[in-house]
Amino acid sequence: MTRRISDEGLALIKRWEGCRLTAYRDVAGVLTIGYGSTGAHVRPGMKITQAEADQLLVKDLARFERAVETLVKVPLNEGQFAALVSFAFNVGEGAFAKSTLLKRLNAGNYAAVPRELMKWVNAGGKKVEGLVNRRAAEGGLWARGSHVSSNTVEAKPAKPPVVTVDNVVKVATPLSALLQAFTSGPAQIVLAVAFALGGAFLLWRWHRSQQEAAA
Repeated sequence: MTRRISDEGLALIKRWEGCRLTAYRDVAGVLTIGYGSTGAHVRPGMKITQAEADQLLVKDLARFERAVETLVKVPLNEGQFAALVSFAFNVGEGAFAKSTLLKRLNAGNYAAVPRELMKWVNAGGKKVEGLVNRRAAEGGLWARGSHVSSNTVEAKPAKPPVVTVDNVVKVATPLSALLQAFTSGPAQIVLAVAFALGGAFLLWRWHRSQQEAAA
C-alpha cells in the first residue's frame, strides 16, 4: 500500500496551491484547476465544485506519493515525506527524479534538503516570492522532528533529563540516613529537605557540565 501524506502536509499543499474552481493559467502558463491540478483533463473555461476539487487533489497526490516512496532510498519521517510530496507535486515527478536534492538525500545527506529546496524558487525564468515562501514552509516541515545525522554528521543520543525524581532520591536517601544519626524530630525533616535540595542542585550542575562537554 502506498504511503499517504499527513494531514499537516495536505494542509500545506492546499494553503500554497490555493483552490480555484474555474480553469486558469498559472505563473508558468500551464492550464490549471482546483489545487494545482494540471493535465489533459483540464480544459479552458472548465468549472468544478469544491468537493470535486478535493477529490481531484487526493487523486493527483497519489502519483506523487508513489514517486517519493519509490525514488527516495533512505528512511523518512512523516514530516520529511510530506515535504517531499509537496515539493514533487509542485515541480513534477521528472524534475524531482533528476534533482540534486534527491541525489544528496539518497547519499544520506538529510541536512542538504532545506538548502536544495530553496534553489527551486523560479517560474518562467523569474524568481517568484510565492515559491520562496512555499519552499520555506516545506523546509520547516522537513526540519520538524527530522534526522540529526547525515553522511558527515553522526547522530547523537538524546540527552538525559537534568534532574529526575530518581536522581533526587539517590541523593536524598544517604543524606537522610546520615542525619538520623545526629538529629531527631522536626529538625531532622528540615535538614533532610535542605540537604536534598542542595544535592539536587549539585546534581543539576554536574549534568549541565556533562552536556556542555558533549556538545
